[in-house]
Amino acid sequence: MNEVITASDAASAFRSASSRPPLVPTNSPLLSALLSLALAQFLKPFTCWLKEKRWDSRKMLGSGGMPSSHSATVTALAVAVGLQEGLGGSAFAIAVVLACVVMYDASGVRLHAGRQAELLNQIVCELPPEHPVSSFKPLRDSLGHTPVQVVAGALLGCIVAYLMRSPS
Repeated sequence: MNEVITASDAASAFRSASSRPPLVPTNSPLLSALLSLALAQFLKPFTCWLKEKRWDSRKMLGSGGMPSSHSATVTALAVAVGLQEGLGGSAFAIAVVLACVVMYDASGVRLHAGRQAELLNQIVCELPPEHPVSSFKPLRDSLGHTPVQVVAGALLGCIVAYLMRSPS
């Protein structure tokens, strides 16, 4: 049986045989989320300097502070999924619910846990030196976000996702 291979068949076979996964992922929602996270963390020392007039580069790696990197990340993910796949799909619904849970947790549970840690650290500092708890390492008290920090992170995520959208 003689088969004839056309030029388009050969080109198609060549492309599929030589196609390798790209070095940089082309997943727009993932890239938007990661860029938003990095940008929010990068901005934290600057917002700290504007508010407190002191430079603290450790803010780049820590939680808490302005803007919320958690909010920026999940909002960028939800907006990018919505822009790419539409608002009617289940991926968008999942991303929106995830964003709401994360932002609620950041401004609710984690914020109050941080305030409790602050109060406990103050109590421990006032204990006499011979008390067994007085030598404990202080608890981290910068855990959560104020609502303004959460909204700022969400706005950053929206902007990044919009600017990174794939052209249609």
